[in-house]
Amino acid sequence: MRFVVIGLGSMGKRRIRNLKRLGHEDIIGYDPRDDRRAEAEENYGIEITGDLERALAAETDAWIISTPPDTHATYGLRAADRGIAFFAEAGVADPNVETLIGRISETGVVAAASCTMRYYDGPRKIKELAKSGAVGKPLSFVYHSGQYLPDWHPWESYKDFYVSNPKTGACREIVPFELSWLSDIFGDVTSLAAMKAKQGSLDADIDDNYQLILRFDGGAMGHMTVDVLARPAVRHFRLLGSEGTVEWDHSINAIRVWRAETGCWENTSFDPGDVQDGYIHAEEPYVAEMSDFIAAVRGEKVWPYSFEQDERILALLVNAEEDSEARDPK
Repeated sequence: MRFVVIGLGSMGKRRIRNLKRLGHEDIIGYDPRDDRRAEAEENYGIEITGDLERALAAETDAWIISTPPDTHATYGLRAADRGIAFFAEAGVADPNVETLIGRISETGVVAAASCTMRYYDGPRKIKELAKSGAVGKPLSFVYHSGQYLPDWHPWESYKDFYVSNPKTGACREIVPFELSWLSDIFGDVTSLAAMKAKQGSLDADIDDNYQLILRFDGGAMGHMTVDVLARPAVRHFRLLGSEGTVEWDHSINAIRVWRAETGCWENTSFDPGDVQDGYIHAEEPYVAEMSDFIAAVRGEKVWPYSFEQDERILALLVNAEEDSEARDPK
């Protein structure tokens, strides 16, 4: 198979590594920045171009869209018009997504919205425990996902890429990124309340702390914090069930479960995986996600997260922001 990776920043480079690890070497990489093209060519030995039209005109089996979130739908539309399968990284609310969904339906092209967190060991185990009734009926959870923004890309200033843009700000990306796996476990969000604010001293015009209270159609409630202030980085989840508790701490790659019937904690540790220099998250979940996308392109699997689902999740972000602004107008 032949691929185009559009965008050679942090995620584009990761996707190249994913493809190569899966045995795919026929890759074209596009980026408008000279430094990113030079780095990708040196590190990965792939065909590189700074000519977008040349990259998109190439005969390929699939596009990997790893550009700023507000551009994904534009590239997706071009792929769909050519009947080319495509994968897009986590996005933000974009009016073009509705048009994209219609085009996907018309063309029948394989279109994969990213849902990386569903491939992490922690969320997979939480889903298994919640669905099996291991701690009874899921009642409520508290979840904190945070990482200090300058630590996202230690090799470059956060002011030099999309996370500092008010439209594509870091928290605006991570809120739906997390909701995509939580809704897979607990069901659709039926109501929410939210507050957001700029509380830190980051030199960017973005809200850096989001607080959401959620109710799901499966009956559970949840409190989610997403921030770009936390040092050290944190992903910590605690589920209250009618018959026990599940606790996941991503920083130590472990889950523990307390069951009323035993009255004690049971611990499960996960392999930390392959963490590349400059990154904090292992390669394995991303490789597994890319493997499933390739299987979908080949007709061997159905991609688990559609753009229709993604649009509903992205709408929750907008609802949360509107709720916050109604409560605390600036």
